[in-house]
Formats: sequence, structure tokens, C-alpha cells
Amino acid sequence: MKLQKFVLVSVIATMFVYASMCSHAVASRESSSSAEAASVSPYLGRWDITLKEPDHEYPSWLEIQQVDGQLKARMVGRWGNARPLPRVDISNGTLTFVSPKEEEDSKSDMVFTGKRIDNTLSGTVNGPDGKTWQWVAEKAPALERTNAPKWGKPIPLFNGKDLAGWKTSKPGSPEWTVLNGSIVSPGHGAELVSSAKLQDFKLHVEFNCGKDSNSGVYLRGRYEVQIETESEAEPPSHHTGGVYGFLAPSPELPRSPDVWQTFDITLIGRRVTVVRNGQTIIDNQEIPGITGGAVDSHEALPGPIYLQGSEKGHVKFRSIVVTSAE
Repeated sequence: MKLQKFVLVSVIATMFVYASMCSHAVASRESSSSAEAASVSPYLGRWDITLKEPDHEYPSWLEIQQVDGQLKARMVGRWGNARPLPRVDISNGTLTFVSPKEEEDSKSDMVFTGKRIDNTLSGTVNGPDGKTWQWVAEKAPALERTNAPKWGKPIPLFNGKDLAGWKTSKPGSPEWTVLNGSIVSPGHGAELVSSAKLQDFKLHVEFNCGKDSNSGVYLRGRYEVQIETESEAEPPSHHTGGVYGFLAPSPELPRSPDVWQTFDITLIGRRVTVVRNGQTIIDNQEIPGITGGAVDSHEALPGPIYLQGSEKGHVKFRSIVVTSAE
């Protein structure tokens, strides 16, 4: 009987020790998970990046998310659209993310490393030229608006005669021209940038896209509404009326080369509505970030209207009228 009692006490003691060990292990895992979440949290969200080459700056954009415990990131580089990254890590306070060489016109992958300092991220990256570049990032602003805008008077940005009120991004590149009351893109040339800088606005644009041609209208110089007759094989957000890389037009209207068409675009904060030829194709949707080729990545600031001239073919523009929020 004493032996049975001893065995019973031993079993109970063993079960108690095992339960304590399990409880400790669970608590340890929970503590570790909480610590990991706390170390990752400051890096999550959207970031406006300025990439600093020795003699030039490029705007860029990064979004970091944690999905089912795994870090995921997408990035807009020096050009192009938002794309998922193959690697993003946060370890001992250091952020590392990798942009593949195929996307960067580089001989090797661009490996970004950086740390959070106060409200910014900053670090270095191996540039395509073989040199070390610097980069700095600020948290992208929400740009939320609490009141409906009060609209001012419509103002023409094009006088129908010349390029007064506009400048090109690269003097010496193939130039924009004015012909028969229309601005004509050069094809593989410079961008055309308005002197006027805008915050929230309504924009009316009339455009005529030639066959196998491509251009776009950058809102605040940062978000491209696409114009094209040659991107049918690309994703829907790359089609006419889409916000390049982010928002697809729906419904998507037929391509119509060599025909005059209209955009009526409303941008309030980072919410956009696009009406093409009188039909709404994007209805009050949020634009997550900038398009590659933007004038800068400072999303909180007013910016210009810019017409893309670096793509192929010729696109004509005539009436360009803006109505700003007061």
C-alpha cells in the first residue's frame, strides 16, 4: 500500500513538473513572439524612399506587411510599378530587402540595408554602377480628408498656342511640340511638367493616342493615369485609365487609336476617381503609392501635372483644365 502511494505521489509530481515546463515553454514562446512583433512593428507600413546616387536622386516606395507571421514587401523602384520582393528581413534592428537585378538593370541584385532612426529609415544599397548609394525613407502620409472640398474656378493649363507654363524634364532630349492647337509628345523624349503645383483638384484632359503609342498623366507628378494603345498583354492596371501598377480600370473600355478622348480625374488626398469618355472606370479608390518615374516621393506636398514623353509613339493633348480645391 505504501508503495502504491509512493508511485501515485511520484506520478503526480512528474505531471506537475511537466505541466510547469509546458507552461514555461508556452510563456517563453509568447514572450519571444511578443518581442519579435514589437521589433518588427516599427518597420511595417508604407514608406516614401529617396534613393541617392552620387549625382542624382530617385524617388522610390516600399510597403512592408506581416502576413501569417511572415514578412512580405513590395516596392516601386526607379521606374515601373509596384512589385513583390523576393526577400525582406528584420534582425537585430536592421532591415534588409532585396530588389532583383532583372528589375534594376544591374549586374547584381540590389541589397538594401538600413535602420529606423526616430521617424525615418536610412541606409545603404549597392548601386548598379558598382558604388554604394545612400537611401532615406519617411512614413508615407495617409492623406485623409475630413471635409468635402470647395472647388475654385477652372483654369486652363494649355493656351493652345505654345508651351508657356510648362517645362521639359531633360533639356536636350527630343522635345514636345505644339501643332494645330495640340501638344504632341516626342516619343522616347523628355517629360513635360507644369509650372503649376496642385494638391487636391479636378482635371479635364483631352488626348489622342496614336497606334502603338504610350504616355500618361502624372497627378501631382507622382501617380500615373495610363494612356496607351500597345499594352494589351500587360496587367490591367497598365491599360488606359488605370493608375499604373495599382488600380485597374473597370469596366475597361476598348482601345481607340487616333481618336480624341477625355479623362475627367478627381484627386482628393490619395483617393482618385477616373472618368473616361463620360464613364466612371475608377471610383474613389485609394492610390497606395507613387509610380516609377515620379518627380519625387514627397507625397504630402503639392505637385505638378506631368505628361509622359519617355515612352514610344506620339500622343496629342489639347484641352487641359484644372479646378483646385480651395
